[in-house]
Amino acid sequence: MTNSTPRVVATDLDGTLLRSDGTVSERSRAALTRAEEAGATVVFVSGRPPRWIDVLADAVGEHGLAICANGALVYDVRQRAVIEEHGLPGDIAMQVAQAIRESVPGSVFAVERRLNFGHEPTYRGRWPAPQDTLVAELDELLAEPVSKLLAAHRELDAREFVDRAAAVVGSLAAATYSGSDAVLEISAAGVSKASTLATLCAELGVDAHDVVAFGDMPNDVPMLAWAGTSFAVAGAHPDAVAAATHRCGDNDDDGVAEVLERLFP
Repeated sequence: MTNSTPRVVATDLDGTLLRSDGTVSERSRAALTRAEEAGATVVFVSGRPPRWIDVLADAVGEHGLAICANGALVYDVRQRAVIEEHGLPGDIAMQVAQAIRESVPGSVFAVERRLNFGHEPTYRGRWPAPQDTLVAELDELLAEPVSKLLAAHRELDAREFVDRAAAVVGSLAAATYSGSDAVLEISAAGVSKASTLATLCAELGVDAHDVVAFGDMPNDVPMLAWAGTSFAVAGAHPDAVAAATHRCGDNDDDGVAEVLERLFP
């Protein structure tokens, strides 16, 4: 445990801060508020696109900022505006998609572009698509830079698909995943939750030593490794556990809140 009071609290959402029903418990809300009142900046750092952050507008700190799409976007939740973007160029995304499809036939693709979503006709996501979804072929989907390219497979085991697809991405882009589905999440090279959090912290005059981070999945690994103090919640992916400096209770037992209550008594 850190010996000093953190200046930045960075937490993943799904599987970490949010309970299994997708809500922020009253205990967690109180702990986040206490951290902010003590002078810390609380930042949500999520693989979620902005539209899935809007429901948490009342839980963000005074600054109203969240890091979305695995670091591709910094989003002002209250203004519903993207204020910073680290996009994946369309031509690079096309190279990646073609390489994955050649290596793993049957792969299908979707894109997150700032506040919008699009997918190939054969793509079937886990969640209902928004009404303004663009359904199109790859050349149209990737005609412009994207925040995140999603590669999925309907038949292969998740572990097999993620391993095979990630292997061909190479240095073209950054690849990770955040769930049990056969979905690989692809961002611009060098972009991760950690890279964008580090930039935000630098703007605040805060270095890694003064950051405490929480996470549970492989897309949290860079952030957990970068932060001076980090916690993997109970039940976290082994890669997240290995990257974190500490462990805490799971999301349904308010593990994040329990730690924050000790850090900000």
